Amino acid sequence: MIRTAIAALFALALIVAGAAERRPDGFDFDPEFVAQSFQGFSADVSVRWDEDYFYIESNAMPRHRMMVGIRSWNRQVPLPQPYFGDNAFRLPLRPRFAEEPVSARHTLFRGAIAVAANGVPIFNPIKQDGRTDTYLAGELDEFGGHAGRADDYHYHVAPVHLADRIGGDVPIAWALDGFPIFGYDEPDGSQVRGLDWLNGHSPPGGPYHYHATPEYPRVNGGFRGQLELRNGEVAIQPRARGVRPFTRPLRGATVTGFEIRSERSYHLEFEHGGQSHGITYALLPDGGAEFVFTDGAGRSHTEAYSARRARTGGATRTRQRQNPRPERRD
Repeated sequence: MIRTAIAALFALALIVAGAAERRPDGFDFDPEFVAQSFQGFSADVSVRWDEDYFYIESNAMPRHRMMVGIRSWNRQVPLPQPYFGDNAFRLPLRPRFAEEPVSARHTLFRGAIAVAANGVPIFNPIKQDGRTDTYLAGELDEFGGHAGRADDYHYHVAPVHLADRIGGDVPIAWALDGFPIFGYDEPDGSQVRGLDWLNGHSPPGGPYHYHATPEYPRVNGGFRGQLELRNGEVAIQPRARGVRPFTRPLRGATVTGFEIRSERSYHLEFEHGGQSHGITYALLPDGGAEFVFTDGAGRSHTEAYSARRARTGGATRTRQRQNPRPERRD
């Protein structure tokens, strides 16, 4: 038994050797190692790096089926997001341990805390109210994600299914403090032992990293690394672009189907009150979107939203705003 454990630790050290150089207060990661996580999704994710940071660009629309299985639905739907250029995800290549690590139990209820290998953001398992576990509340689909208030799709648990595509020996995600996130097992397939209260540890010969767990926190439980926070969220991260006002939950609704009909057209189905309903929506040339809602009796109405430019902070970027009154055609 002892020999087996020693062999497993040695194998793990070989797998992560060269991935990061250990420093007294953290690690220096090889960007080529970071890039391995995203290579399996190169059709949807672009990466680049400079001396200090690693950047991930995507529209956060995964290839897997979305939304199906949600039992507590906020009536939002997935739309492509502009996580490109100066609105890309950014990871420090030289993460340093924080003197006071941050717990996701008490903050980080808004915005991303990590990015998955397929370019989809990962949020705190606890939603914005600071108390509701999204998984236990039935708010997540079969892959642990849903659409947020800006119609932005994101996960609230670690996307362990991505290991089927990229393998278990590379990270399935990266926390925004710069440390990797692996699945339920170590990279060599051995059992995970000795996790700290953030779901992370530093095995012999390897860099600090987080792990997915079946129970809370299910992903990184906060940040072991240094990171600037502002108003309870990571200060520098991509911003989602909404096209309409956020909607209110529809009690008793269950999402039963979702289809990507083209790069600009989508369809979602849900059951409510014993009847099937549908939403067909498409991106408009001006950057807005048109939604066609069909109820259980086959009646439809259309709502169209257009885009406008807005200045936010010190930079100008396109944000989607609804018309003062959405165009409605019955």
